[in-house]
Amino acid sequence: MAIGPWQIVLVVVVILLLFGGKKIPELMKGLGSGIKEFKDASKETSKPEEDDNKLDEKK
Repeated sequence: MAIGPWQIVLVVVVILLLFGGKKIPELMKGLGSGIKEFKDASKETSKPEEDDNKLDEKK
């Protein structure tokens, strides 16, 4: 069951009807900043683990 081009068009039309053309850029900006914050947070949490692994290797 693949998503065809008509299904994508239908979804885009429904989103335009629900949110309007002016609201969509604001939603995408919020989504983009949320993804950026998530990536930054995941990098911050992975750095201490890498440091711990380096310390374990030295012992």
